[in-house]
Amino acid sequence: MNPYWSPVVRALTPYVPGEQPVIADLVKLNTNENPYPPSPLAIAAMQRELGDGLRLYPDPQSTRLRHAIAAANGVEPECVFVGNGSDEVLAHAFLGLLKHEAPLCFPDVTYSFYPVYCGLYGIAHRTVPLREDFSVCVDDYAGPCGGIVLANPNAPTGRALPLAEVERLVAAHPECVVLIDEAYVDFGGESAVPLVARHPNLLVVQTLSKSRSLAGLRVGFAIGQPGLIEALVRVKDSFNSYPLDKVAIAGAVAAFEDVEHFERTRSDVIASREALAAELASLGFQVLPSAANFLFVRHETEDAARLQAELRARRVLVRRFDKPRIEQFLRITVGDAAQCAALVAALRAILVRAAC
Repeated sequence: MNPYWSPVVRALTPYVPGEQPVIADLVKLNTNENPYPPSPLAIAAMQRELGDGLRLYPDPQSTRLRHAIAAANGVEPECVFVGNGSDEVLAHAFLGLLKHEAPLCFPDVTYSFYPVYCGLYGIAHRTVPLREDFSVCVDDYAGPCGGIVLANPNAPTGRALPLAEVERLVAAHPECVVLIDEAYVDFGGESAVPLVARHPNLLVVQTLSKSRSLAGLRVGFAIGQPGLIEALVRVKDSFNSYPLDKVAIAGAVAAFEDVEHFERTRSDVIASREALAAELASLGFQVLPSAANFLFVRHETEDAARLQAELRARRVLVRRFDKPRIEQFLRITVGDAAQCAALVAALRAILVRAAC
């Protein structure tokens, strides 16, 4: 351990992203990327930004993008905050809205960046166990807390909490912020954005990485009442006044404007998810109900670590989390038809070999 490290760095256990290998002919189903390309309108808009204007700083308020997001979600621009990916937006929310004396609460099985933020910012936290079926029970969050964070649909399980239950949770905790992380909501969940107008303690965070195929652009946003948004702006302007560049702003605006491309590609992912779930069930997998662009599955007889290794040997990547309760599950991104077929063929070969 380096003697120049601060005590904070010494104590950190950083987030580990999914593997991003450079291997030819790889079926990459481990990081929940969209199998379809971004909107052609977004690509064209970004290309138009490549010129002399890049010598100038971008708009620090990302005004055009905030207006586009506001229009798409039926809110006012002052209710919108944008950042360099939803991870940055979440980080600002943890520091600006969720660090209090009482512990922050989130599920025991959820996005593994949440405890990392707590370690980075010194936030006391308490994990709340999911039910046996990996669903969220709102009543388990009763009692005082410094804030609540729920991914909905949850990651890595894919399960979604109905909107009525989300509102019941928000209404039960008017003393603290309830943050709903909706990275995957466009694939079948119910967004909590319509609840923002009547709940000043609700913050909804989304991303363009998944349903708009722009993971490489790094654009995320939050929607909440102006009092919450102001806290995020104060943190941003104490950290980096220009989180989004001109190219990212242009591409993101166009992506919101291309509604037809968005609807078509997300519908294709949903259809592929349902078909893949049926295929995996026929191979002996327990498949959790998913409202996301991935499936969380466990085989009835085969070890998950072995399956993951065998798939990788066949150039198919899936993700496994070596953590309590879920070490026997695989998280499988929904790919296009060819990718899903390659996954199923590889699994069939592995399972036939295991049966011999």
